[in-house]
Amino acid sequence: MIVTPKDKRYRVNEIFYSLQGEGARAGEASVLVRFSGCNLRCSLKKSDISPGFFNCDTEFTSGRDMGYEEILDEVDTIAKDCQWIVLSGGEPALQVDKYLVAAAHDRGYRVAIETNGTKHLPDHIDWVTVSPKTAEHTIMVRDCDEVKYLRAAGMSIPKTSIQAKHYLISPVFDAGSVSVDDMRHCIELVKDNPKWKLSVQQHNMWGVR
Repeated sequence: MIVTPKDKRYRVNEIFYSLQGEGARAGEASVLVRFSGCNLRCSLKKSDISPGFFNCDTEFTSGRDMGYEEILDEVDTIAKDCQWIVLSGGEPALQVDKYLVAAAHDRGYRVAIETNGTKHLPDHIDWVTVSPKTAEHTIMVRDCDEVKYLRAAGMSIPKTSIQAKHYLISPVFDAGSVSVDDMRHCIELVKDNPKWKLSVQQHNMWGVR
């Protein structure tokens, strides 16, 4: 059986309407489509699939199978006049393809994606955020709108090979909060390296998802 774009199923963890919580687009109304599955396993222990020093706080194993029209129908019901769809995960690049992006554009949406950068992306995505979690040589997405690195106290400024419009440093959040030491360290990193900007998970402070 040949699977056509209309037949393709995506494993979706959840779809909800909120505000973009971090980065250069923070505060903008967005519908977040979170995909199940990830090719990394972030944990305190460093490995080929984990940067070490923090545990992943996102549940991305459960989900439901949906076609792209079903995904966008659900987005339509909650989007109101919102223009942005944010594709996240897990790792959305494992599933997102040109058909989903084109269908979203056909309905008048702009498409953003939040990726760890280890998988190639389809063309014509409107906003790309890369959050590297592994060694630089494993990164496939070399040009993006913003690149964001997590940093804890004692870690140095990243030596990134990624070209971006915005270079962001974010302190590690644990259970919705950040330690004073990590925050102070990131502030000092930015002050010493003004090419970079500070980004925090503002949605945790706002009390929204």
